[in-house]
Amino acid sequence: MARVSITDRTLVVEIEGLDRLWAVRSRIEIPLANVRGATVDPGIFREPKGIKVGGTHFPGVITAGTFRSGGEWVFWDVKNPAKAVVIELADERYSRLVVEVDDPRATVDLVEHAKRPAA
Repeated sequence: MARVSITDRTLVVEIEGLDRLWAVRSRIEIPLANVRGATVDPGIFREPKGIKVGGTHFPGVITAGTFRSGGEWVFWDVKNPAKAVVIELADERYSRLVVEVDDPRATVDLVEHAKRPAA
């Protein structure tokens, strides 16, 4: 599972527990200016993952790590598709982060609210 937070105009994704081992990463930081948006998407787990470059993939059990799909890099950390959030990125190594979070709706709201310019 991942924990998503916002600090200093930066999106921070911290991979928790044993998922750090499966994903071969523990933290990803992205400037908010490069975050295009976030959505709850349990169906994404059924989509082709592409070629695993580093990490773990047991179909239907866990997808974690870096994958190359359609010419793009995608980071995955999902075991429970019902809690999957997709974070779309621009001008970053990854085009998308697909992560399992404790509260998908709250995570999407956090990202979308943080992207809005301050009034």
